[in-house]
Amino acid sequence: MLRLFVILTLSISLFGAKVEQYRWKNGEMFLSFLEKNKLPLKALYYNLDRDDQVLTTEMHSGVRYQILRDDNGNIQQILLPLNSDLQIHIYKNNNSYKFEIIPILLIRKQEALTLTITSSPNYNILKETGSHKLAKIFISAFRNSLDFKNNIRKGDRIVMIYQQLYRLGNKFSMPILKTAMIEMHGVKHYIYLNKNDEKYYDKNGHRAKGFLLNAPVKGARISSYFSKRRYHPILKKWKAHLGVDFAVRRGTPIAAAGSGRVIFAHRNGSYGNLIKIRHSDGYETRYAHMKSFRKGIHRGSYVKKGQIIGYVGTTGRSTGPHLHFELRKNGTAIDPLKVVRVSTKKLKGSQRREFFKLRDKYNKEIQYHLLNQTKFKKIPKVERQCYFQNLQ
Repeated sequence: MLRLFVILTLSISLFGAKVEQYRWKNGEMFLSFLEKNKLPLKALYYNLDRDDQVLTTEMHSGVRYQILRDDNGNIQQILLPLNSDLQIHIYKNNNSYKFEIIPILLIRKQEALTLTITSSPNYNILKETGSHKLAKIFISAFRNSLDFKNNIRKGDRIVMIYQQLYRLGNKFSMPILKTAMIEMHGVKHYIYLNKNDEKYYDKNGHRAKGFLLNAPVKGARISSYFSKRRYHPILKKWKAHLGVDFAVRRGTPIAAAGSGRVIFAHRNGSYGNLIKIRHSDGYETRYAHMKSFRKGIHRGSYVKKGQIIGYVGTTGRSTGPHLHFELRKNGTAIDPLKVVRVSTKKLKGSQRREFFKLRDKYNKEIQYHLLNQTKFKKIPKVERQCYFQNLQ
C-alpha cells in the first residue's frame, strides 16, 4: 500500500516565496511526479539524455525534497536528492522549466554516544536514539565477530563515534560508523574504520569479517569506474556512474558476486538484459547489458557465490561488450570495488603503522566519551536554511 506524503511547511520566506518540504512516497515515479505537479514531461524527462533518465529512477522512499512556490502557488524551483552527492534541480526560466543535476550541499558532523546495556545493543541503541540506522550500523559492524545473543549481560557498555550528514537541517543518508567499542563481561571489543581503504579492522589491524564480493567476471579490464559526483568535461554538466564497467569479450561467463536470491531477470531499458540479486545485510548486486541469462536463472532463483548466471553482451545502451556491475546497500549505490574480495586481510608495513596511529587516536576519544558518559543529542527544531536564492 502506498504511503501518503508527509508534508512539512517550512517557515522560510525567500522574496515572498514559500518553501514546502515533502517526503518521496513509496512507489512514486518521476514521471508521475511531474504529471501530478503539472510540469512538462517533454522538457523535464523525454528530452533528457538516457543517463539523466536513469538517474531519475534513483529517488528513494522517504527522502525529503523541497518545492519553492511563488505567492500564487506556482512552482519556481524543486530540489530532489538522488544520493549523498547529487540532486535534481528543476527551475523556471522565462516561463519554461529546466532540468539539471547539481551537487548537494551537506554539513558533516562527528557525533558520539555512550550507553549501558539493559537488554540488547539493538534495543538500547534504538531506545536511546530512536534511530534504526544507528542500531543497524553498530550491529552490522560486529555481527560476524561477536555473539550478542549469548555473551551480552546487563551493565555492559557501548560507545559509538560516527559521522552524520545534514541537508537543510535534516539528517541525510546513512551515518558512517568511525569506531565503536562494546564491553562484554568486562572485556572491551573495538572496531575501527580505516580511512585509507574504508574497511573495518580490529585493534590488531586484522580485517573484520563481513560481506565480501567475488569479481563477477574474469580477465576483464575496468573501462569505467564508480562515481556519484563527476563533472563531465565535454557535456559540461554533472553526471553519475553508479557502477563499474568491466570490458571483456562477448559471451564471457558472469558469476554471482555473492550468494542470494534473484529478484529481477528481464530486459530493462538502457540496462538491457539485467539481473538483480538480493544478498544478506541489505546488499543487492546488479548485472547489466548481458547477452543472455543462463538456463534456469529467473526471478526467485537462489544462487551461490561464484555460480554462473549469464553471459557478457552489449544489450541496452552500450557501445561494446562489457558488464555494468552495481552494488547497493539498503537501496543506495556504493562503489563495488570497496567491497570486492581482497587477497589480504591484515595490514602490513606503513599501512599498519598509519592504522595504529588512527586506532590510538580513536581509543583516546572512546575513553573520553566513557568518562563523560556522552549522551545522544537530539537535533533541535530550528528554522531550516535553504539555498534556493543562490540557485537563481
